[in-house]
Amino acid sequence: MLKQFTKYVSQNMLGMLGMSLYILADTYFISKAVGSNGITALNLVLPLYNLIFAIGAMIGVGSAIRFVIERGKKNPDADGYFFHALICAFFISLIFVFIGIFLPDKLVALLGGDAEIIQTGTSYTRIFMCFSPFFMWNHICNAFVRNDKNPSIAMAATLFSSLFNIVFDYILMFPLGLAMKGAALATGFSPVVGILICCIHFFSRKSTIKLIPVLPSIKKLIYSCQVGVSAFVGEISSGVITVTFNMIILNLAGNTGVAAYGVVANTSLVAVALFNGIAQGSQPLISRSYGRGEEQNVRSLLKMALTTALGLGVLLMIFIFFSAPAVTAVFNSEHDLQLAAYADSGLRLYFIGFLFAGINIVGTAALSAVESVKYAFCASISRGFVATIFFAFVLSACFKMTGIWLAFPAAEFATMFITLSGLLCFTKQKGGMYHAKD
Repeated sequence: MLKQFTKYVSQNMLGMLGMSLYILADTYFISKAVGSNGITALNLVLPLYNLIFAIGAMIGVGSAIRFVIERGKKNPDADGYFFHALICAFFISLIFVFIGIFLPDKLVALLGGDAEIIQTGTSYTRIFMCFSPFFMWNHICNAFVRNDKNPSIAMAATLFSSLFNIVFDYILMFPLGLAMKGAALATGFSPVVGILICCIHFFSRKSTIKLIPVLPSIKKLIYSCQVGVSAFVGEISSGVITVTFNMIILNLAGNTGVAAYGVVANTSLVAVALFNGIAQGSQPLISRSYGRGEEQNVRSLLKMALTTALGLGVLLMIFIFFSAPAVTAVFNSEHDLQLAAYADSGLRLYFIGFLFAGINIVGTAALSAVESVKYAFCASISRGFVATIFFAFVLSACFKMTGIWLAFPAAEFATMFITLSGLLCFTKQKGGMYHAKD
């Protein structure tokens, strides 16, 4: 079991790391081509990425979990979940496409952009939102490939799509001189690469996934999303945090403060990606063992996943404590001293939160995998919305920018008690799985 856990988790961590690197590449290349205004514009529209990714993750991960569990129960309806996820995501994505085509400038303004930032970010927003269906489908395809016992293809899809983005970021932004438009085009086409690589599995003999047309069902969508909610909040929480922090920071420190937060937020995406790799790598194994009624295996997998998350959190905190100035310097091409001061302090304080965030990200994914929907939902809502917003306003009012950086650790620490309560409740159950009940 340890060997299988190591294989799934390491490959998913590598894949998710690759996915996060293209956002860092966007930030780096934009800082070189456009400067701090480009970083500010990117950070203001970053929550839109989070929302699109979150919906795709919720539908994809939730449907893939139901697919595995229902197949374990020998339910013939299990085969319809893949097509259903794709068609539902398509219809939802049309909303983003419409807004991207007709209202991108108003959207950037709504997110806090002034006239200069609107001019910088409108074309970027319009282009990447037109690719919304592909972002969502990429999440769905990746989740089903992972759950169909092929984490290697899932990892390759994520890595090569990210590599494509990074290479074409450079080509389109610099040799071709497309600046922000080039960054948006590279980002938009990258999930297409991921989907094509996932098709290698779908057309292979190893695949048990079938594309069976079914009518869209709100009931079936909700049923899937119930166990995908932790994936949704895992993605959307970054967006909610970013919107909340952007609004507060604009009042406290203006565009320079938002640019500094852009450095912190984009760096933290790498950390979140690593924890998501642990969560998504362990989730198929937990779901499979749970579906078979193998309680001891589920508990062993939970222990391995949480231990890995805690160890990673310690390593990340130590790394950032010593290397914060070097990380900031990568994105501070204009050598803005105020930006550097904000970002150095922010990185060190913000990353304390990953001691607790790892437990929450991995824990809520595990709770979803064992159909403990109530605890997964409460923990996810707390870290993604309630606790984060509460601490952001309270601590920033008391400690200004320092309070902003401390809001994330405070929210994750408070949420950790909900997550651990849910896990403790599950592990104390005796014969609590449906097989035992039967």
